[in-house]
Amino acid sequence: MDIPVWLEPNNCQFPDTRLALQEPNGLLAVGGSLASDVLLSAYRQGIFPWYSDDQPLLWWSPDPRAVLFPEQLRISRSLRKTLKAGLFDITLDNAFDQVIRACAATRSSPGPTGSDETGTWITGAMIDAYNQLHQLGYAHSVEVWQKNQLVGGCYGLAIGRVFFGESMFHRRRDASKVGFVHLVQHLIEQGIRLIDCQQATQHLESLGATTIPRQHFIELLGSYCNDETGRQAWQLSGSYP
Repeated sequence: MDIPVWLEPNNCQFPDTRLALQEPNGLLAVGGSLASDVLLSAYRQGIFPWYSDDQPLLWWSPDPRAVLFPEQLRISRSLRKTLKAGLFDITLDNAFDQVIRACAATRSSPGPTGSDETGTWITGAMIDAYNQLHQLGYAHSVEVWQKNQLVGGCYGLAIGRVFFGESMFHRRRDASKVGFVHLVQHLIEQGIRLIDCQQATQHLESLGATTIPRQHFIELLGSYCNDETGRQAWQLSGSYP
């Protein structure tokens, strides 16, 4: 089988992630579509889309995989002071479209290859696709407000007991970190066992993220993605740690 595999539109038949290229790290397939059923199938298999406007739709499953086990969240002394200061108001799912568009406008960070990327991979098509997942109840956002202005946030997908983090942004110091801490607190209350961070960054590592072999990640998805036991309604408690 030639890798990357070319997918026809609405094709959910992704190749085994163990076949993904080592260089660029994790490239598995090209083409297909961003239809909701295709995206959900991909995430359940440990695959996610990442591409820019001048590229075809690319699907990735890098090895190793960056993850955060919620109970291992690390809050620095300075961040804890910021949390206690109450500088921000936090909401959940109040402004999903605003959050994803803000992430698109500010995104400039390592992609799945680990190299620095300029511009954004959150294209117009991606925004539309994840808004659809939000309407279906899979995609969620955390918003960080200051004086009624959106100054930070993050978004991702919740499937079973796994949260697949996609992107975050900030317009004030520590705003994205504050939002992420609230998100993790909420995910713990929801019984989420694993947060997918995709690619390791210094920012995520400072919050407790680590890397695990891709195969171990896939095995965890098999255990957690179909487990809805004990899940509560998606609501934010609003309390600081």
